[in-house]
Amino acid sequence: MTTFAENARAAAAQMRSLFPPTPLQRNDHLSERFGADIFLKREDLAPVRSYKLRGAFNAMRKVLAASPNQALFVCASAGNHAQGVAFVCRHFGVKGVIFMPVTTPQQKIQKTRIFGGDAIEIRLTGDYFDDTLATAQDWCRAEGGHFLAPFDDADVIEGQASVMVEVLDEIEAPDMVILPVGGGGLAAGVTRYLSQTAPLVGLRYVEPEGGASLTAAVASGAPIKLDHVNSFVDGAAVARIGGLPFEALSHVAPADVLRAPEDRICTTILEMLNVEGIVLEPAGALSIDVLPDLANQIRGRRVVCVTSGGNFDFERLPEVKERAQRYLGVKKYIILRLPQRPGALRDFLDLLGPEDDIARFEYMKKSARNFGSVLLGIETSRAANFTALFARLEAQGFIYNDITSDETLAEFVI
Repeated sequence: MTTFAENARAAAAQMRSLFPPTPLQRNDHLSERFGADIFLKREDLAPVRSYKLRGAFNAMRKVLAASPNQALFVCASAGNHAQGVAFVCRHFGVKGVIFMPVTTPQQKIQKTRIFGGDAIEIRLTGDYFDDTLATAQDWCRAEGGHFLAPFDDADVIEGQASVMVEVLDEIEAPDMVILPVGGGGLAAGVTRYLSQTAPLVGLRYVEPEGGASLTAAVASGAPIKLDHVNSFVDGAAVARIGGLPFEALSHVAPADVLRAPEDRICTTILEMLNVEGIVLEPAGALSIDVLPDLANQIRGRRVVCVTSGGNFDFERLPEVKERAQRYLGVKKYIILRLPQRPGALRDFLDLLGPEDDIARFEYMKKSARNFGSVLLGIETSRAANFTALFARLEAQGFIYNDITSDETLAEFVI
């Protein structure tokens, strides 16, 4: 009987008919910053700009080997899995029907069409993914198709393991591998492969703070559904880790699972874009984002970070910049109570420091007691400047409310 590692190597070999190995690159910027040899496994440079192509290819390859007449494949996805399925449907010359939520951005729909061409059909249904998934599965059963799950599938997990097959073909076993976690297919595949080929490699897992499904599963001993998921890291924001992936990850120590705050991820996206010219989606930046948390563990060691995807819609860039500034403390929103008298606004403006800039000014209301409310967005170069500004405001008797971290109020006002 073949081992999982042998199957993963066979899958990687078969993939060469579809695409070459993705680059494994030593990153000088990160290596110097953390005093380590840091390599990036650039899954963002795969043909569909994510590793999802691997699992979809391996699963479809094995289905067709066992059932050559299977001509219909179905999936439900609003992102990378859809694009991977579309790509391999065209490669194998089979029909794919891809169900996507009605709310899916047109950019993602168009990219899926480009990758699949005439081999696929896209059906938009449901406002939320759970509704889309249920519709896709019902339709698939009725039509006799094969449903391609994004992560909770043994062949998909095996295909994702090919990421590490390629790494170990290029370099000796690293000291540590850092893996992003959403549904768990990639993490499970790499974990199983390394357990059989390089068991001394340290593994760290990172998931978005607002979608910590592995953390919850490890704590409870079984996959559980999160009550709420922050969808910002859309490539890894999963409410429940897959059952099959968790079988491979159930032994993971809680200390080896890290959580990345969504706003901090934005700072990492901007750093990699501005310094290195590397475009990463939020999920693709996860493994790099936790390097500061691991600084003492990685110093002087060889580390591989899997950058899992680069499907970033640049229409999101203003939001990413905004969230990064707020996380770094260099942009704040305040509601200022302003007296309704001549010169009051000038008095406030005179309190701004030389590095402070008003990015938003909105007069909100006038009260019966001759005061008005003003929404202000203020940017500065150093977080410490706000401490000084607020001290000056209080000394001059200005009343204000910092709403930057009030998510509920900020959602409605900002």
